[in-house]
Amino acid sequence: MTAAARTDPHKPEPEPDAPVPMGDYAAARLVGDLVFTAGMTPRAGGVMLTASVLGAGLDIADAAELAGVAAGRAVEAGRAVAEAAGRRLESAVSMTVYLAAAPGFSEHSRVADGATARLRAVLPGPPPARAAVGVAGLPSGAPVEVALVLSSTAVPTGDVVG
Repeated sequence: MTAAARTDPHKPEPEPDAPVPMGDYAAARLVGDLVFTAGMTPRAGGVMLTASVLGAGLDIADAAELAGVAAGRAVEAGRAVAEAAGRRLESAVSMTVYLAAAPGFSEHSRVADGATARLRAVLPGPPPARAAVGVAGLPSGAPVEVALVLSSTAVPTGDVVG
């Protein structure tokens, strides 16, 4: 964290489980009632869980599990920003799942289902609108990256956030 961030009383400290950006961007932003997250990759303790490409060494079940990890990290980033503003997450509105895919790979939706399953486990409401996009490569060799738009609501006075 920069010295400016440590001394800015309006910038909350990151939650222990909240993802830390790997570059010069915000992990999530609250705009009105919506929380927009940056793309999250499947990391644990800041370390990429695997670097691979779909259709060239990574099977669909493993990729779906990694998509779930990335989606969980995106929810945590969104939750940290919402809670710092006295809000709670309501539901996932939209999700984009980016997949590092070899030419000819066509099971994008099956992999993205892993991210949707994770959202269903941690957030109420129907599944989000979703896009699954194949790309040539992702940061740090990640096989998947997930970005979310989440709805939030103000926590009534006296309620506990979380």
